[in-house]
Amino acid sequence: MKPAPFDYVRAETIDEALDVLAGAGGNARILAGGQSLLPMLNMRLARPQIVVDLMRVPALKQIDGGGGALTVHAAVRQVEIERRPNLAKDQPLLAAALAFVGHAQTRSRGTLCGSVAHADPSAELPLVLVALGGSVHLRARKAKRKVAAQDFFTGMMTTARRDEEMIEAVTFPAKAPATGYAFREVARRHGDFAIVACAAIADAKAARLTIGGVAERPIARTMPLPGSSALDDALDDFAWSLEARDDLHASARYRRELVRRIGKSTLEEAVRCRA
Repeated sequence: MKPAPFDYVRAETIDEALDVLAGAGGNARILAGGQSLLPMLNMRLARPQIVVDLMRVPALKQIDGGGGALTVHAAVRQVEIERRPNLAKDQPLLAAALAFVGHAQTRSRGTLCGSVAHADPSAELPLVLVALGGSVHLRARKAKRKVAAQDFFTGMMTTARRDEEMIEAVTFPAKAPATGYAFREVARRHGDFAIVACAAIADAKAARLTIGGVAERPIARTMPLPGSSALDDALDDFAWSLEARDDLHASARYRRELVRRIGKSTLEEAVRCRA
């Protein structure tokens, strides 16, 4: 299929892109890597009047690792982060999850911010951002704001971004001392969106488990540490609270069982990785 007609703007500056968004009244879409937007255009699930290309804006190609946190701007491709020196040491959860994001070909084109903007509930990068307690930097022509990841994702492919705003960057917090991180997912094939994805973070006192692929957005919950008699009941409660549904890929029962089993093994791995 071919997309519906639209005007194309190749922005040279952030201000130029924001001017287009401000004047479009919700009828413009941002194009970065295109791995999420282009299929939506071709299937006519998205019909913007204007597509604004950000990939030639120098200010949006920056990666800031200051203070240990990793701030990735909108035109940074996934492969640039994947190949970043010391990524596994500084942001181990992000490093583990990137191996499951699509394929090498899509990571060479796709951007981190583009995946966050698309907000697919089965995507790995929104899950990691929520699990780490990261943030999304939004910018409009007259204002900037920073939104916590858990508040940014509001539903199935919906976010707190306003029509006149663009995602300027996302921030992934650095590894905390004496804390373990682990990521696991189940998909029909490697590179497919997850049927269930789990991200676990554990220190000596508590653990946090974040689930993607089941609810309409990534959901995080504090959990007992592995070895606690309360863990199985907590995982069962978490699995039921996500309100899984049957679809073409898996039954609700199968997804709940994956949350229990994969969630537990991911938590156990996070505890083993504490250092």
